Amino acid sequence: MSFDRKSPSRRRVVWVTAAIGVPALLVTALLVGQALTPSSTDPDDRNVVVADPTPSSVEQSPEESIPPAAPAPDGLALVDYDPAPSGFPADPASTDVTPLTEGAHPTRRIAAYDAPGGRPRAFLEPTIRGVELTMPIAQRRAGWTAVLLPSANRRLAWLPPGGFETVPLRDQIVVERKVHRLTWYRAGNAVRSWEVSLGQSGQETPLGRTFILGRTPPPEAVYGGVDIYALGSVPDDPESVPAGLRGAHIGVHTWHNDDELGENTTNGCIRLTRSGQRELLAEVRPGSSVVVVDQLAAPPPTA
Repeated sequence: MSFDRKSPSRRRVVWVTAAIGVPALLVTALLVGQALTPSSTDPDDRNVVVADPTPSSVEQSPEESIPPAAPAPDGLALVDYDPAPSGFPADPASTDVTPLTEGAHPTRRIAAYDAPGGRPRAFLEPTIRGVELTMPIAQRRAGWTAVLLPSANRRLAWLPPGGFETVPLRDQIVVERKVHRLTWYRAGNAVRSWEVSLGQSGQETPLGRTFILGRTPPPEAVYGGVDIYALGSVPDDPESVPAGLRGAHIGVHTWHNDDELGENTTNGCIRLTRSGQRELLAEVRPGSSVVVVDQLAAPPPTA
């Protein structure tokens, strides 16, 4: 998690049990030996579509032959909570706020590639730290599917056909850095907005598309007793955060007071009110996309 060095109550830096008095970059119960807490989402949100239809939000190329997938070596790295392996392509639409309406959930260990028919770069498994992994689908091309890569910023992974299910995603979170606003959208329509605190200078909340990776209990009372959402994104400059937090993810969470909402005081996390966080936890399932932009020129297109 991120640490707020401005907080008067900070006393210590601990990787899993965050320092008292510090707003988090990510709550680290995910990181060291503790699993993410499976989300208690509405059963209707958990329906799985085994077929692979093309969502309206994902661009589909004209029909062409499906490039074969090169065999993945057994020793290929695994995408976990630690920073993802290198070699994956940049997300060409990283600040596009068009809703992503489907996610991919691996049903077994599968290889992730750097392009359709390209080089295998890592394995993906059905869970990360015991929590089901669902990645928003960003693009389809030549029979392959591009997803937002976890544990990396603004990167895609390409999946060949087979080995994953598609899951409907109805929600999206958009964060605007200049106006310190988080807006929750459902089917492209704004539901609620909250004022938020964001990353301080040098540790800015990373721009781009990411997603809700999972949730974890608050490690200290300063988090207001409300679970935290861990995102797929990580600090843009890992060296800028306290040494005990390097390798942590960005998170969405609350705090023991609301005194610094609307300011840049965290080490990258997105901090909102306790009531707002509880509402997101109850309504927005893991796998839903999160887009951080400087400021919206117009509302997101309707899904």
